[in-house]
Amino acid sequence: MSGTVTMYSTTWCGYCRRLKSQMDREGITYNEINIEHDADSAAFVEKVNGGNQTVPTVHIVPANGGEAVTMTNPSLAQVKQALGA
Repeated sequence: MSGTVTMYSTTWCGYCRRLKSQMDREGITYNEINIEHDADSAAFVEKVNGGNQTVPTVHIVPANGGEAVTMTNPSLAQVKQALGA
């Protein structure tokens, strides 16, 4: 699976830990950004989540030229589908 995966998270988020573990197991590489330490990323997460800092928020740009997608608390299956797997 190829593409660019950016995961916005926090240190205390159990859903984030679960998704990271699943993506690690599947060999999906991702860039993790802790919104507690990055104000611009926190603002992006708020923008795409109706003003809420809901994590994990995942932004995927498929390598095949498909349309970029941003998802809130996606399942592993949704991440894989967005990557074109």
